[in-house]
Amino acid sequence: MNKLNFNRLLIPLLSILMGLLVGAIVMLIGGYDPIRGFSSLFDGMVGSPYAIGETLRAAAPLIFSGLAVAFAFRTGLFNIGVEGQVLIGWVAAVYVGINFDLPMFIHLPLALLAAMFAAAAWAFVPGFLKAKFHVHEVITSIMMNYIALYTTNAILRSVIGVTNERTESINDSASLASPWLQEMTQFSRLHWGVLVAVLAAIVYYYILQRTTLGYELRAVGFNKHASQYAGMSVNRNIILSFVISGMFAGLAGAMEGLGTFNGMTLSASFTGVGFDGIAVALLGANTAVGVVLAAILFAGLNIGGLAMQLGANIPSELVKVIIAAIVIFVASGYAFNYVIDKFKGNRKKGVEKK
Repeated sequence: MNKLNFNRLLIPLLSILMGLLVGAIVMLIGGYDPIRGFSSLFDGMVGSPYAIGETLRAAAPLIFSGLAVAFAFRTGLFNIGVEGQVLIGWVAAVYVGINFDLPMFIHLPLALLAAMFAAAAWAFVPGFLKAKFHVHEVITSIMMNYIALYTTNAILRSVIGVTNERTESINDSASLASPWLQEMTQFSRLHWGVLVAVLAAIVYYYILQRTTLGYELRAVGFNKHASQYAGMSVNRNIILSFVISGMFAGLAGAMEGLGTFNGMTLSASFTGVGFDGIAVALLGANTAVGVVLAAILFAGLNIGGLAMQLGANIPSELVKVIIAAIVIFVASGYAFNYVIDKFKGNRKKGVEKK
């Protein structure tokens, strides 16, 4: 294993350990028992078939949002607007799920496609502004999140219709629900979306690593001036990168609308799925396998946090502290590299002196 690959594996593992250590220190400062806290946390994550089912269920949208962020990162862009694209994809999937009456083999793919293309159209805006007018994508994509939040609420009220702040349930023919998976996991809400998410990770890898399009996208992200000199269309690739990233984000929304909730609720705040995708992509080093594993970890922490509150009377917000600490340590990966290199350098000097 070369040094680069070894560090890509080592740094996330060290970051997770350091994040858990920070969580233990915070628990001690707050007067809680960290052993009992972590025991409850891990029980909530994987302690029963129900816990495993809920963890995998929560991982499905995080895999998609992580892939969306990672795809933009790999092509040199920062798509901070994944949260808004998730909402747009969610509302599009629910609209199709409620208003069409079709055979399942048509209805379900149609709802998923609606989520993909609606979110892609939403992501096109910051991509176009970046490519044509050099408007920084971080600013535009963040603002698009707020526009998406209020736009989806308006669509729910005036187009789809809500009762008690919730839409009616989607038709069964558009549902990702699986009675078999639910029964196998003690009637958790696990649905087929988790398999769709794994398939998407394979597609993500294939596009970036095995196609000419992926090579061009990565080349533009690495050095757009050299890519332009080589005859590649930088503007086209920037827009295309945002559109594909938006497609992944839209499917994250579809997982919630067609799988977990079978509808959509008016919301005064963001879901957090898109923002967690940033952390998932960072921890997963923007690789397909890494994103899947990081999404399962983050989903487990979120689900286990509820068990930690019930089992050890520790606020679930503490899990957010652990997640934030992990992200900080991942973002500070260069510090780990520095320490590792320093340690190796000292050992080498010691050997030379002998």
